[in-house]
Amino acid sequence: MTKVGIVIGSTRPGRNGAAVARWVHDLAVKRGDADYELVDLEDYALPHLDEPLPAAAGQYEHAHTRRWSQAVAALDAFVFVTPEYNRSTSGALKTAIDFLYAEWANKAAGFVGYGVDGGARAIEHLRQILATAGVAGVAPQVTLSIRDDFENFSDFRPAARHEDSVRLMLDQLVSWAEALRTVRV
Repeated sequence: MTKVGIVIGSTRPGRNGAAVARWVHDLAVKRGDADYELVDLEDYALPHLDEPLPAAAGQYEHAHTRRWSQAVAALDAFVFVTPEYNRSTSGALKTAIDFLYAEWANKAAGFVGYGVDGGARAIEHLRQILATAGVAGVAPQVTLSIRDDFENFSDFRPAARHEDSVRLMLDQLVSWAEALRTVRV
């Protein structure tokens, strides 16, 4: 069965991403079309790029990188839950992507952004980063407004209409993940 990691793309104290990722996960597991798991960057405690060789070499010196590599390699697709900081994704998520190379190739990604303008600019930047890593991003995306979908900017209360956006994104994500599996074999 297709394995999809729902990546919590923030490690900031008091982050909203964990609640958003759990919501996506709860909606996803009801589908029964893939194995969905939460992937929390906090659990990997990746420092700022401390590997002596470029990721493309695939020679990881540190245990934290090897552990991260195994987690990403085991997945067929990703849903990246990203905040928008200064018109981009979080530094923690960018670093996590940069740690690896081959583990990302020929896999699919969906996107859920949150921020003042729904995280759309963070998603667009993340699409560019991931395309360079060989990840195919699906077109449907979910954008959540920090003003409208969060009470007091922190208690996640998504509008019901977002569930349709999640469904459309996951429909394409699983389809693309299955198709791209044939390229990776």
